[in-house]
Amino acid sequence: MKHSDGQDVMKSWFPVLSCVVVGLTLSAAAAEEKKYSPGASDSEIKIGHTIPYSGPVSAYGVGGRCLAAYFKRLNSEGGINGRQVNFISLDDAYSPPKTVEQTRKLVEQDRVLLIFGTVGTPTNTAVHKYLNTKQVPQLMISTGASKFNDTARFPWTMPLYPSYQIEQKIYADYVLKHRPNARIGVLYANDDFGKDHLHGLKHALGETGKKLLVAEQSYETTDPTIESQIIALKASGADVLINISTPKFATQAIRKVYDLDWKPLHLLVNASGAISQVLAPAGFEKSVGVISTAFVKLPSDPAWANDDDMKNYLAFMKNWAPQEPLDDCVASHLTASVLQHVLQRVGSNLTRENIMNAAKNLKDLRPPLLLPGIALTTTPQDVAAYRRLRLRQFDGQKWVLLD
Repeated sequence: MKHSDGQDVMKSWFPVLSCVVVGLTLSAAAAEEKKYSPGASDSEIKIGHTIPYSGPVSAYGVGGRCLAAYFKRLNSEGGINGRQVNFISLDDAYSPPKTVEQTRKLVEQDRVLLIFGTVGTPTNTAVHKYLNTKQVPQLMISTGASKFNDTARFPWTMPLYPSYQIEQKIYADYVLKHRPNARIGVLYANDDFGKDHLHGLKHALGETGKKLLVAEQSYETTDPTIESQIIALKASGADVLINISTPKFATQAIRKVYDLDWKPLHLLVNASGAISQVLAPAGFEKSVGVISTAFVKLPSDPAWANDDDMKNYLAFMKNWAPQEPLDDCVASHLTASVLQHVLQRVGSNLTRENIMNAAKNLKDLRPPLLLPGIALTTTPQDVAAYRRLRLRQFDGQKWVLLD
């Protein structure tokens, strides 16, 4: 095609097209400009984590091993936006001073981008102010204590575990509906975990319901046994037991309740609902009838046998964590998938500020293995992602959903 003067029209457009292409390329480059905080680079994302691999609640250590397996699988598939995840998981023995020591090492020596998934209320409390002062994300921590949803004073913290307040509201509502004349006894850990649950229960019961509380027994995580507390709760005449304890003590409580031939309505906190770590050691026949809450699908529930999420999860476990109990890795797998979602979403703008912004703006997120009817939502003012849980009861072999 030519002008009337014979000049080739296509040739006349080449300089213009070149300018347009160059302009678009520069615009794309500007849009994808890489920004990094410590712990991030073109090739790596460094994530810090502490968990009790030893000590009185070492049963939680399975979660750390499951997270490590998840990131190994992810790295084998190319990582996150082409970057390998360097997951550094250290033992804190569920000891707050040890958590401080290990967290400082992760931040100041290993120079991680963020702290992720730390287990426990007292342990996270110990590093709460430190991480916020350092402006290091304390991200998706495994505790439902209400203090960790204080976005005004602690903007660098986000839990990813159901709120203890919500959990206790569910138990209180269940008791008031099914046992309106209940006599409630409570076993609780004498630490931030136990006290926050207990506060949530009393708040949920209200002034009228609190009159149903006939006994409270606490224990220290260093105690060898809680048998005397269970004996005292039975002697109080309680016909409802709300068991706010970590796995070792939950197992002891279930066993002792059975051995005393005490038959209360037994409500057990979700944190101690693992079949392999709690119910099996207590004895399946002794655990029959225990009620708890749920938010994830479990392999032990045949209802999910043909579920695509479950099929993918079982394949993952077979290849990457074959030695771990199938039920016990589900929550860790879900949490890791949420972190993966957030980090993929921020792209190459891997600053701590941008990561927190993404984590605080989840909208009806449904990661794999989340139960139907539940979705994760956060806002800059409210980072408690779970707004609903479901009730379940143990039938001697598996947990069965009640609603």
